Amino acid sequence: MQFKDIPGHDEVKSRLINTIKDNRISHAQLFLGQEGSGKLALAIAYAQYINCENRSDTDSCGVCPQCVKYQKLIHPDLHFVYPVVNGKGSNKPVSDDFLTDWRKFVLQRNYHRLDDWYDYIGSDNSQGAIFAQESQEIIRKLTLKTFEAEYKVMIIWMAEKMNETASNKLLKMIEEPPAKTLFILVAENEEMILTTIRSRVQLIKISRPTKENIIEALKKEFPNTDNQIIENSAMLSEGNYLEACSALKQFSSGTVETPYFELFTTLMREAFSAKYDNLIKLSDNLAKLGREKQKKFFDYCERMLRECFMLSSVSEKLVNLTPGELEFAKKFSPFIHSGNVGALSEHFGEANRNIERNAYAKLVFTDLALKISPLLRMKKN
Repeated sequence: MQFKDIPGHDEVKSRLINTIKDNRISHAQLFLGQEGSGKLALAIAYAQYINCENRSDTDSCGVCPQCVKYQKLIHPDLHFVYPVVNGKGSNKPVSDDFLTDWRKFVLQRNYHRLDDWYDYIGSDNSQGAIFAQESQEIIRKLTLKTFEAEYKVMIIWMAEKMNETASNKLLKMIEEPPAKTLFILVAENEEMILTTIRSRVQLIKISRPTKENIIEALKKEFPNTDNQIIENSAMLSEGNYLEACSALKQFSSGTVETPYFELFTTLMREAFSAKYDNLIKLSDNLAKLGREKQKKFFDYCERMLRECFMLSSVSEKLVNLTPGELEFAKKFSPFIHSGNVGALSEHFGEANRNIERNAYAKLVFTDLALKISPLLRMKKN
């Protein structure tokens, strides 16, 4: 992985490169960014740049023995940890049990989503984690001498998925690692990482790519796609490259709406009509989605509420909606106003957090439906 393969993020790239030029590489760093920001790719590119034998002022060479192995993710001094699931041949799984799948998954593209990883390994809706036994593997690997490179690198993807036992076991290693050892934690939710871990790492904030960066990346990944489809996909992505890819595939196949559009419109109609029997049935269906998909649905609902509020109170020119979404929003937006939009958003956010905490999904959806029903019928002041 090279920096040039990742569109945008020029300021972060320059900062990372300067840590090497100035000989001030922090031994433990946290690459923090929202989904679709390319933070894992940046972590790998940074590690490759550190160990490149012929690096330039702006990037690794890409052809030396170190780079060749890094680009295949097979370098013996590059280690990965990531969430795994129980029941895949072991009751105490560790990342190495899934290493072949992991390499294929990461090399598919430069942007990665947790639920895509779960789908890739066939988790069957099981909630993955970085379990306690993983910490022993990390300590074992990092106490060995380096094989070839100057630095041993341990990249922990979705570090917020480390359970408390694993985190506590790694505290001393992160604080005082062996010489020429680099920890890179990659995460989306800083608050879910143990405070004692956060206090021991240098924070590197990774912003989402711009619309122009996403267009550039889409053209590279989908070179035969119509430019208008690419631009529309980038517009709807809200800085999330993975959402842009999803939209592009739907537009290219003739599907003009996002996956959660029908569920959202049904929820809003039934809630507004106060058809509680239908709402309970809908809650049953929503509860059958995997937890990651449930969280995506809540994110979609919050986006639609925001766009509807913008449409009703500001201007149609400022909204980013598909034709079908816009048609629905024109009819629905009068019911989203300053008197209820805050409370609606708060309820969806609370439901999302409850799902994140593994609450009983059917109860979460039913409770949400009952709470938003009177709010949707609230008259505008």
